[in-house]
Amino acid sequence: MNKKLFVVSGSSGVGKGTVLKGFLQKNPDFMLSISCTTRSPREGEIDGVNYFFMTKEDFKQCIENNKFLEWAEFAGNFYGTKKKFINKCLEEGKNIILEIDTKGALQVKKQMPEAVLIFICPPSLEALEKRLRGRHTEDEATIQKRMQEVKEELHRAENFDYKIVNDDLDRTISEFENIIKLELGRC
Repeated sequence: MNKKLFVVSGSSGVGKGTVLKGFLQKNPDFMLSISCTTRSPREGEIDGVNYFFMTKEDFKQCIENNKFLEWAEFAGNFYGTKKKFINKCLEEGKNIILEIDTKGALQVKKQMPEAVLIFICPPSLEALEKRLRGRHTEDEATIQKRMQEVKEELHRAENFDYKIVNDDLDRTISEFENIIKLELGRC
């Protein structure tokens, strides 16, 4: 059976990490993709497990040589997904889940039209804003900026294959599983 790349996106605070954790606990045969970054490792992070840590020079050379499925720059650091890594995993018979932002997801779809894009939606903008405020990790300006980003992400999500509203975690994980089973049945 052919294996697939599933790309998951969703706004900050929507719970996509929690959905993926729940799915992966029940489906250990799936692999979460490992991205490349130029930022320094945080305490406890391991190269090749959490990220592939690279120098900016090496990263830029990979960009020039078209080695990334997608890449972006955030806060002065680069992040990206190498084509070779994804293709190797698929060739080894692994289904892969890539968790990235909507811009990156659309970059992936251009290069790998067979990739399946899934967007995790908030139940409402009001509910998402409440979640973000409930974290107590960001100031008012940051929250307002994130909410503007959410509106842009929802617009880009119109180009995704599936959208799931995360209003109930168990139902969301179940719906996520059903989409994956449906897609794998098409292989």
